[in-house]
Formats: sequence, C-alpha cells, structure tokens
Amino acid sequence: MTADATEEARDPWGAVLALGITQITAWGSIYYSFALLMEPLQSALGASKSAVVGAFSVALLASGLLSPWVGRLIDHAGGRFVMAAGSALGGVALCALAFVTTLPQLYLVWAALGVAMAATLYDPAFAVLTQAFRANYRRAITTLTLFGGFASTIFWPVTAYLMETYGWRDAMLVLGALQLLVCLPLHLFALPRRRHRAVAAQSVLPNEATLREVLRDRTFYLLCLAFTANALVFSAMAVHMLAMLEVKGLTLMEAALIGALVGPMQVLGRVIEMLFERRTSPSRVGLIAMGLLPVSLAVFFVGDGTLAIFVLFALLYGGGNGVMTIVRGTIPVELYGRAHYGAVNGAMAAPVLISKAFGPVAAAMVWAAAGGYDGVVLALAAIAASSLVFFVFAMRLRGVNATKRQAPASAGTR
Repeated sequence: MTADATEEARDPWGAVLALGITQITAWGSIYYSFALLMEPLQSALGASKSAVVGAFSVALLASGLLSPWVGRLIDHAGGRFVMAAGSALGGVALCALAFVTTLPQLYLVWAALGVAMAATLYDPAFAVLTQAFRANYRRAITTLTLFGGFASTIFWPVTAYLMETYGWRDAMLVLGALQLLVCLPLHLFALPRRRHRAVAAQSVLPNEATLREVLRDRTFYLLCLAFTANALVFSAMAVHMLAMLEVKGLTLMEAALIGALVGPMQVLGRVIEMLFERRTSPSRVGLIAMGLLPVSLAVFFVGDGTLAIFVLFALLYGGGNGVMTIVRGTIPVELYGRAHYGAVNGAMAAPVLISKAFGPVAAAMVWAAAGGYDGVVLALAAIAASSLVFFVFAMRLRGVNATKRQAPASAGTR
C-alpha cells in the first residue's frame, strides 16, 4: 500500500457520515424551517411580516458575529464539544420557540438559534474535517455538502406535515427533539475529541498563516468582498425568487417547479466538482462558480415566460450556488494552510453570514424604488458581476505576492 493510500485509509469517513446526518438535520430544522413558520408566527403573535422576518435576521447576525470566535475555539479544542454544545442549544431553543407569545421572546429565541447555527452548520463542520483528515480533506468537504444539499428536500415536507397534523408549536418540539436525540449524540460520540497532532504536523505548508497575518493580507479582503456580494445575491433570490418568476409570467405551480429544481442542481454541481477535484484547484472552481451567477441572472432577465429558459436559469444558478459552498470551505486552505483554518474561515464567514441577513431587505428596497422586479434583477446581476471582479483581483494579487516571495529565494541560489 502506498503512503497516500495509507493516509486515505486513516481518514475518518465515519465522521463525514455523522456530520452529513447532523447537517441535514440542523439546516432542515433550524434554517429552512423559518420559511414555513413566517405565517403561523404572524398569526400567533399578531405581528407584521417584517417584524417576524427581523427575528431571522437577528439569528443570521448572531451567527456571523460569532463565527470567527467559534472557528478559533475549534482550532484550539477541536469540534466535538463545540458542535455538541451547539446542538444542545439548538434543541432547547427550538423547544422554547414552541412557547413564544411575544415579539421580544421570539427575537430572544432566534438569537439563541443564531448562536446554535454558528456552532453546527457548514463552517464549524468544515473546520472539523480540515483538522481530522490526513488526506482528501477537500473530498470530505464536498461529500458533506452533498448531504447538506438534501436538507430542504427532506425537511420542508416533513416540517409541513408536522405543522398540518399537530400544529406549528408541537412541530417545533419534534424538531428540537431531533437536535437533542440525533445531532447531540452524533457530535459528541462520532467526532474526534481534539485536533490530531499528526494532522497538524503534516498540514504545515509554506503558505501557513496565522489569523493576524491573514488580516494583513489584501487578498483576504478582496475574497471577503467577493464572497459577501455573492452571498447577498443568493439570499435575496432565496426569498424573492417565486414572486419574481410569477412576474415573468409563470404560474405559481411552474414557479414552484423552477424553485424546486435549484436544490438538485446544487447537488449536481457538487458532484461534478467532486469528479474534477484532483485536476483543478479551488480558486479555478471559484472563478467558474462566480461567473455562473451573473450569467444565470442575465438568462432570468431575458426570460419571457418560456419554461425552458427558466429551467436553464435553475441549472446555472443552482450549480453555481452548490459549488460556491465548496469553494468557500476549501479556498482558505489553498491560500493560508490548515493550521489556523477555523479562525481564518470563521473570519471569512462573518461578513458572508451578515450579508445573508440583509440580502432580502436590500432586494425589497430596490423593488420599492424601481417599481418592479426588473430593477431588482439588474441590481443583483451587477452585484454578482462585482463579486466575480473582486475574486479575479484577489487571485491576481495572490499571484503577484507569490512571485515576490519567490524572487528573493531565486536570487539567493545564484
């Protein structure tokens, strides 16, 4: 057996399976459940739609602000107890959600759920896999996102059934129980207890950088701008897409069909990335994914009610979105190494998560100012194009810096 094969055999693929189950459950029970809860919460609390949506924005803000801290904690202590604590908090908070009767209570519960998301969703899971895998960390991340891609597919109908059968409050108790009885034990017993020293030693590369060094690198800020602009567009589309499709002349059923295609297209994009991962770098994959978003929005803009055009939109949009999740998880390793991945990835994730909180609100403001969704599509396409530009500049600056670092070394060998 070769050395590479030996290292691959030691990789903890059981942890990927465990995290795959917890990602489906956490995304499905916390993040995706809100779309189904909006109307019941408005009725139960006698609150406006914007007031209820504000609670979810608070959760995303809390998640973004805490993400760097969670990443640093995983760097030092490993992810087992961090993610287990997040599952425990998520379970308790979902159960508490079943008993809210006022807006302040709602905001408090969703702030707690934001903390839980910071400790249980993709970013902490990526940090755990980057630590635990001696080889194939990139494939592990891609495999994990394949699981996550089915969260809405599974949990939207399950949650809808629970709400219709038992009411939304009892449904939240069931979702909370899943966090406590499924995610908590899997995080506690299936993940590595702490960072493997062998992995830490093997992962030391010439480009290893501490968070302090990364924060002095202009490439980092260009990447943050690229990922933040990209995430803002996707979060805005997630809320407004069905209404935008109906304005384009599709029936509600046709619009729902196009929306339902996005999830499978995300998974398809991730499968294609997995097939070519050994032959291309995360940065090159990122260029393709960043480019797909403005192209998909251009296709959407010229759509005239023909269903086939919007199927093409779903293919490009979903594929790009699915691959971007992998790029976000792997490019910090390519640029800055693995030793401080949790802290670096957390710092990069913070503005991305915060932008997701403001994306739907920003789109609504553009809609009001422009008097329709055509202006929203154009604005989002411009933002998507800017994300591609920022990413290109980041990669060019990275190349220039690499050349400068190599030049003194070359001169010294003459």
